[in-house]
Amino acid sequence: MVTFFIALVLLIAGFFTYGKIIEKVFQTDANRTTPAVAHPDGVDFVPMKTWRIFLIQLLNIAGLGPIYGALAGACWGPRVYLWIVLGSILGGAVHDFLSGMMSERQDGASVSEISYSYLGNIVGNIMRVFSVILLLLIGVNFSVGPAALIGMLTPEWMNTNFWLIIILIYYFCATFLPVDKIIGKLYPVFGVCLIIMAAGVLGGLIVSGRMMNLPEMTAAMSIQHPDGTPVWAMMFVTVACGAVSGFHATQSPIMARCITNEKEGRIVFYGAMIAEGVIALIWAAAGVAFYEGVGPLNEALKALGQGSVVYTICQNLLGPVGAVLAMIGVIACPITSGDTALRSARLTIADWFKIDQKSLKARLFMSVPILVIVALVGQLPFQVVWRYFSWSNQTLAMIVLWTGAAYLYRHGFPPLACFMAGIPATFMSAVSMTYLMQAPECFHLPVSIAYPVGIIFAVVCLAVFSWRVIYLKKGETLKAPSV
Repeated sequence: MVTFFIALVLLIAGFFTYGKIIEKVFQTDANRTTPAVAHPDGVDFVPMKTWRIFLIQLLNIAGLGPIYGALAGACWGPRVYLWIVLGSILGGAVHDFLSGMMSERQDGASVSEISYSYLGNIVGNIMRVFSVILLLLIGVNFSVGPAALIGMLTPEWMNTNFWLIIILIYYFCATFLPVDKIIGKLYPVFGVCLIIMAAGVLGGLIVSGRMMNLPEMTAAMSIQHPDGTPVWAMMFVTVACGAVSGFHATQSPIMARCITNEKEGRIVFYGAMIAEGVIALIWAAAGVAFYEGVGPLNEALKALGQGSVVYTICQNLLGPVGAVLAMIGVIACPITSGDTALRSARLTIADWFKIDQKSLKARLFMSVPILVIVALVGQLPFQVVWRYFSWSNQTLAMIVLWTGAAYLYRHGFPPLACFMAGIPATFMSAVSMTYLMQAPECFHLPVSIAYPVGIIFAVVCLAVFSWRVIYLKKGETLKAPSV
C-alpha cells in the first residue's frame, strides 16, 4: 500500500516538476498565434476553452487503455508501478507534449507529416501508411468490442452486427461533423465519468480495507507473472496507455488545432497523460487488491475477460452507481476513442494528399471510404485484428519520440533538450524491436536472440542520433517555425 501511494505522489509531482522543465525547454510562447486563432474554419480549427480541451484530450488518449492494460500489467506485480510512473513522466507525457506542440507549431499538421519533415521522405511515407493502418485498427477494435457487449445486453435481434452499424453511423457523424458539435459536447462529460470512476474505485479500496492486499516494492522481484510471461519487453507493450502510447500522437493534433494559447500545452498534452497515468495506477492496484493477488487476478481475467472484471470491481466497491459507471466505461470509452481515431485518419489522409477539409464534399469523400473499410475489417475475428495492434502502437511511439528529438535538434535546441526526447526514444526502440523478435504473434524467437537484437537496435539508433547532435554544424540549425 505504501508503494502505491508513493507512486501516486511521484506521478502527480512529475506534472509540476518535469512538466515545467519540458515546457521551459520547448520555449512555449503565450504571444505566439495558434492555428485555431490564426484561421478558424469551424470544422477542425475551432477555438475551445482549456478545461474542455483537457477533458477531450484525456478521453481521446484514454478510452479503456489505462484500465484494461493496467489490469493485465498488474499481473507482473508492483514493478508495473515503476513503468507507469517513470514511463508517464519521462516518456509518455513528453511524447504527448511534443507531438501536440510540434503539430501546433506546424499549423496543426498530423504526426505523419511532422515525421516527414524531420526524419525524411522514407520514414515520413512509412509513418503515413503506418498511422492510417493503426488508426483503422483502433476504429475496428473499438467498434466491434462495444457492439458485442451491447448485443449481449439487448434482445436477440439486436445482435453484434446491428450495434456495429449503429456505432459506425455515430462514427461517421463524429468523423464528419465539426469537432465542437459532438466531440466538444459529449467528451467532457465522459471524461469526468472516467475520472469519477477511478476516484471512486480508489476510495472504495481504501474504505473497504482492500488496499492492505497490495504487495510492496520490496516483494517485486519475488513476484513473477503467473503465466511465466517475461517482463521485458512484454509488460512495456501490454501497459501502453498509462505509460507510453503511440496512438496518443495521432490524437494530439486534433486538440492542437483548438488551443488558443501555447501555454495551454503543458496542461492539455502533458497533463492529460499524467492524468491517464493516475487512472492506470489506480486500476493496476485495484485488480490486485480486489482479487487479493496477481494469481487470482490473472485467473479472473482469463475466465471472465477484462470487461467483466471491471464491472465486478465497480459493482462491489461502488454499488449500483459503480455498475452504471462501469458500463459507461466499457461501452462509451472505447467508442469515444474509436471515433477520434477515425477522425484522425481523415485528417492524416487529408494532410497527406493536401485535401482541404472546409468543403462538405471533401469531408464526405474522405469519411465514407474510411467507414466502409472499418465495416469490412470488422468482420474479421477480433483476435486477428488485435494481434498486431500492440506492437504497432509502441513502434509508432518510438518513431514519434525520434521525430521529437530530431525536431529539437533541427531547431537548435541544446543537446540536453534533444536527449529529453532521445533517451525515451532509445528505450522504446529497444522495447519495440525486442517485442517484435520475441512475441508469439511476431517472430517468436527465444530471449537469447530477442534481447541482444533489441539492445543493439536501440544502441545503433542512439549512436546515430548522438553523432548528429555532437557534430551539429551551425549551418544546419533552423529557426523555429512561426504560425
